Amino acid sequence: MAGTFPEWIYDGSEIPDPYGHGERAVQFLRALRHPKSILPHRAFQLDPWQERIVRRIYGPRHEDGTRIVNTVALLLPRGNRKTSLSAALALLHTIGPERRPGGEAIFAAADRKQAGIGFREAAGIIREDKRLVSAVNIYDAHNAPKKLLYRKEASYLEVISGDGGPQHGRTPGFVLADEIHIWKGRDLWEALTTGLEKIDDSLLVVASTAGRGQDNLAWEFFEDARNVARGKVDDPSILPILFEAERREDWEDEELWHRVNPGLQHGYPSLAGFRRHAKRSQRSVGDRQSFKQLKLNIWLDASTDPFVDMDIYDAGAKDFDLDALRDEPCWLAVDLSSTVDLSVIVACWRRAEGYVVKPWFFCPLEAIDKTDDGPLDDDDGISAREDRSGAPYQAWHEEGLITATEGSVIDYQEIETKIIDLCAELNVQEIAFDPHMARQVQPKILEAGLPAVDFRQVPSLMMPAVLELERALLGGEFFHGGHPVLRHCFANVVVKRNDHGHVVKFTKPKRWLSIDGAVASAMAVARASTNENALTTSASWFTEDLWSPV
Repeated sequence: MAGTFPEWIYDGSEIPDPYGHGERAVQFLRALRHPKSILPHRAFQLDPWQERIVRRIYGPRHEDGTRIVNTVALLLPRGNRKTSLSAALALLHTIGPERRPGGEAIFAAADRKQAGIGFREAAGIIREDKRLVSAVNIYDAHNAPKKLLYRKEASYLEVISGDGGPQHGRTPGFVLADEIHIWKGRDLWEALTTGLEKIDDSLLVVASTAGRGQDNLAWEFFEDARNVARGKVDDPSILPILFEAERREDWEDEELWHRVNPGLQHGYPSLAGFRRHAKRSQRSVGDRQSFKQLKLNIWLDASTDPFVDMDIYDAGAKDFDLDALRDEPCWLAVDLSSTVDLSVIVACWRRAEGYVVKPWFFCPLEAIDKTDDGPLDDDDGISAREDRSGAPYQAWHEEGLITATEGSVIDYQEIETKIIDLCAELNVQEIAFDPHMARQVQPKILEAGLPAVDFRQVPSLMMPAVLELERALLGGEFFHGGHPVLRHCFANVVVKRNDHGHVVKFTKPKRWLSIDGAVASAMAVARASTNENALTTSASWFTEDLWSPV
C-alpha cells in the first residue's frame, strides 16, 4: 500500500479550483436525493472522503479551462458505496453542470445485469425529486435498452454491456466502466476509450474492486495507475484512487480494515459483517480469499478455487543449497506438453523437515518470442496476439529459469538430455512419467537403464498425491526456494473436489495457463513419500547445511 494510498484525501491539502467547477460539482451532488439516504429530506450523502474525490476530479484545470483529469482509477472494496458515487457522477454529466447539449454518458459493465445495477441507482435518484422526474424520461422496460434522457438538451445516460454486441461509433463525454476485472476481452473497452478520445474534456471513471490474476484488462489498467501513484509514470491526466491492502499485511487487523475501507468510519459497510466474514476466514481458505479480495482489495492470483493460500505457499520460499542434496535419495517427476506449452522436470527430496523440490522448465523459443504474455497452448485455438497469463516468460528465459528449445515445438531431446544429466548428478531413485505423453521420452530413458516408472494422472493416483502435497504445504513442510515459475503454476491451480471435500484433480481456469509445475510436484512428492527408509532425520544438517542464509 505504501506509495499508492491516496493520502491527499485525508491530509487537508489544498485542491486547486480556479474556475469553481469542483465546488459546483459538490453542490450539485448535495442537491440530489437518494432513496436510501437517512439524511433529512433524503439528501444524497456525500461524505468528506467522497467530496475530496469530487473536488480533485473537477477542480484542477488547464489554463484553457479544460479539466486536467481525464481518467479516474477508483479501486474500492465492496460496500463502500462505489455505485452510489458513480451514479451521481453520471448524473452530473447528464443533467448537471457537466452536461453537454446532446451529450452521451455511458454506464458500461460486463453484462446487462451488472450494468443495470448502476442504472437503477441513477434512476432511483431521479425518482426521488419531482423536478427531475418532470425533466427526465426514464426508459427501463424489460429486455429493452435502459436510458435516461434529459429532454431540454437531449443529453442522455445509457447502459451498455459486454454481452450487447459491438459498440463502435460511440462518442461519449463520460464513461463509467464498472468492475472491469470481470470484463471478457477488450472489444468494449477499446470501443469506449477510443470514443472518448473523439472529443475534448471527456472523462473515464473506472470503478472496481480487486480482481484475480494478471491476465486481464483490469490488472493492466490498475497497474498503470499504481505506477502513476508511485511517481514512476508522470501523467496528471490519470487520477489513481487506490484503496487496497498489500498481500503481506495482516488481514485480521481492524485498523487495516478501516484504512482501506473509507466508508467504515461513516457506518458502511457493516463492521459486524466484517468480523463475521473474518471469523469464517480463519477456518476456510475460500472465505479468506474472498475476504482479502472483496473487503481488502488485495489482488489475488489467478485461481478462483485455490488449492492453497499463496501466502502459505510463500512460507516455503527459503533458498537452499542443491550441492548439499546431491547424494541424498531423489525422485524425479516429468510433466510433458504435447507441443508448445511448458514442460517440467521436478526433483524432490524427502527430509525430516518435509519435502524439498527443484524444478527445471522448458518451452519452445518461438512460443516465448511470439508474445511477452506467456507461452501459447497448442489446443486452445487462441492467437498469439491475445492476452495470456501476464507472466514474464521472456524475462524468466533471460534469467535462466526457463530453458528455451529451438523451434516452434518442444524439443524432447533436450528434456531427455537433462534427465540423463540429473541422474548422473543426483541420487535418483525413480523418474515418474504420465504415460499419456511419456512415449516421446520414456523409452529412451529406459534404454539408458534409468529407473522410469508410470504415474497416470488419474484420480486413484492423483488424489493421494495431492492430499500429501496439501498436507505438506499446510504444515509448513514444502520447500521450493521461491522459484517464480513454479509459484506461477501453483497460483494457476483450480481444484476439483469430491462430495467429501477432498481434492480429486488439478485443473486451470483458462486453458493457456500453466499448472505443469504443480502437477509434477504432486507426482514427485507422492513417489518420495512412499519410501520412508530414505528419510534423513538430522535436524542440524537441515539448518546448517541445506538452507542458505535468508
